[in-house]
Amino acid sequence: MNIKREFVLTLSCRDTKGIVHAVAGLLYQAGCNIIDSQQFGDVQNEDSTGLFFMRVHFEAPEHLADEATLANLFGHVREQFAMTATIRVQSRKPRVMIMVSKHGHCLNDLLFRWKSGQLPVEIPTIVSNHPDYAELAASYGIAFHHLPLPTGAGPEVKRAQEQQVEALVEQEGVDLVVLARYMQILSPEFCAFLKGRAINIHHSFLPSFKGAKPYYQAHDRGVKLIGATAHYVTADLDEGPIIEQDVERVDHTLSPEDFTAVGRDVECVVLARAVKWHVEHRVLMNGHKTVVFR
Repeated sequence: MNIKREFVLTLSCRDTKGIVHAVAGLLYQAGCNIIDSQQFGDVQNEDSTGLFFMRVHFEAPEHLADEATLANLFGHVREQFAMTATIRVQSRKPRVMIMVSKHGHCLNDLLFRWKSGQLPVEIPTIVSNHPDYAELAASYGIAFHHLPLPTGAGPEVKRAQEQQVEALVEQEGVDLVVLARYMQILSPEFCAFLKGRAINIHHSFLPSFKGAKPYYQAHDRGVKLIGATAHYVTADLDEGPIIEQDVERVDHTLSPEDFTAVGRDVECVVLARAVKWHVEHRVLMNGHKTVVFR
């Protein structure tokens, strides 16, 4: 197989008969080879969207090995089923901006996975409201942008800083922004700008603990499970469509510091999975939820 001729088709539309046949038939007639195919139908009821989702990884013949050519080829099927469909070349690595504040565990983990080839992305820039990780960024040869926010900064100051980030996103051709423990509440305008292309990570507890030192609060309440949630960013704080979650068991023998260490490990793993699945085009939006093809 030729990696430069491999593509990923993702699509969603109203669930009806003949979708798989139409897609597979078109690929066959065009001389394409399906490498992997996954599908899901969200059966219509009061709690579902009634949508059909599909991800197809395929190899195209040389004369069709172009995103625009393939998109044009799928024009009739797209119109027939009123599909939202996207075709992306497999070999292109999405460009990722990482944003971080004071806690660097997720940043460090993502950089290691990227450098070791586990995360198929390019990381052109790191943005922080603190200067702490400038040397870490430099050690990986990545541009570091310190965009400070004074304590107690008002909405106008925060929005001005966000507009600097937006300019960097445009300038660097960023496909995805990862909030790797970036501890600032984003404005509705910034969330709208990043819609569908920003992932956040936060701790997940039952009961929920908010504010400073959540793992210390969890320890004080005798929590038995520590978890983390990775989700798309929306204007509703920590309530965006969930991509991935995981938990680790803890007990009374662990200190608050141990809780924190366990929690940080879970956060790293969950965020890395979510980012990897997103850049591999495995995550499709289904209303307020996601469909994740693994």
